[in-house]
Amino acid sequence: MNSTTIQPAASVKGEMVVPGDKSISHRSIMLGAIANGVTTVRGFLRGEDNLSTMHAFRAMGVEINDDGETIQITGRGLHGLNEPGDVLDCGNSGTTIRLITGLLSGQSFFSVVTGDQYLRKRPMKRIVEPLSRMGAQISGRNGATLAPLAINGAPLKGINYQSPVSSAQIKSSLMLAGLYADGETSVSEPSLSRDHSERMFRLFGASLARNDNGVTVRGGVELTAQEVTVPGDISSAAFFIVAALITPHSELLIKNVGVNPSRTGVIDILQGMGGDIQLLDLREVSGEPVADILVRSSRLNGISVSGGVVPRAIDEFPVICVAAARAEGVTTIRDARELRVKETDRITAMAGNLRKLGITVTETEDGMDITGSEQLLGGIVDSSGDHRIAMSMAIAALVASAAITVTDIACIATSFPTFFPLLEKVALK
Repeated sequence: MNSTTIQPAASVKGEMVVPGDKSISHRSIMLGAIANGVTTVRGFLRGEDNLSTMHAFRAMGVEINDDGETIQITGRGLHGLNEPGDVLDCGNSGTTIRLITGLLSGQSFFSVVTGDQYLRKRPMKRIVEPLSRMGAQISGRNGATLAPLAINGAPLKGINYQSPVSSAQIKSSLMLAGLYADGETSVSEPSLSRDHSERMFRLFGASLARNDNGVTVRGGVELTAQEVTVPGDISSAAFFIVAALITPHSELLIKNVGVNPSRTGVIDILQGMGGDIQLLDLREVSGEPVADILVRSSRLNGISVSGGVVPRAIDEFPVICVAAARAEGVTTIRDARELRVKETDRITAMAGNLRKLGITVTETEDGMDITGSEQLLGGIVDSSGDHRIAMSMAIAALVASAAITVTDIACIATSFPTFFPLLEKVALK
């Protein structure tokens, strides 16, 4: 299925549950694989990105059973992985390739990681450089700045690394390498990126200390298998939150969503725009905060978005742009240069698509200015092979004056394979 056409909706109503959190699902496989004992995971997201992680660890001798309800991972301990007999294909998953490179750097064997045509264009220097400082031996295309990457496992030493950008992938890659390093590995960031790794390291028994914008991991500490329940992914919920906010006469309850403070920037931004969003029944599951999210249609206003909230909402900016397109006034987005090195350049791609719908957008180096309108045009837009752009444009179609056709939508399966059935369920014509 290369394209789909979405008709405008009269309202968005009902109750729904979104699939499990992608970030937590990745990490449950990785830590379960190198822990001692059998880890059981419930709520695992069976998107293509997470399956890439699963296949990679199976290729290194880890027994992973999936009965459709739960995942059982028979851990092999810190040093029990086998040398893979072939290249490890990470598909479209930046999380898989960057985190697994850190983990593989400390092994006693040789490995090669690669990905699809989009992943092979994404920057790898951001992890290769600090890992090399730890003693990692990594080579690859364009001076090891692009995949495929070849990794000769080597003894690692702990370092203090100050990351120039706030990125959970950089931080987590170094944390995983730190499990194998001599001494302590410390990573600090300009501002807090998502902290799922810190929470799960602690759950599995790693030696970990945190400060305001940093984390320190001590090497050589064995991990212990756990039972993990994965909450709904707030990045997936974000599409439906925006759908209910911008579509008139809407009220939607999204149940069992992870509301980790390092991920709720999207809620803070949308509430700042005037969105009626309530978190109900706050609770904790497997070390992660969880809530039900009640959303009602709202009149949104343009705001300025910059600073520390940006890394807390980095994956949600495509759909935040859709909300901005319906807001009164101008929404200004800055400090979001990271959007240019995602699955595609999300600043340019979203600006181009919104212009096709009649919205005035001005690009800047690190963001954009979006002038909202009560009228979005129908037409044809292109996802650029980016799952979040594809889904964001499908949400825009709900309030357009005519149908919108979104091309290149197969990418949605990487993170949210049930997106369209759920959209059809709650978007009333």
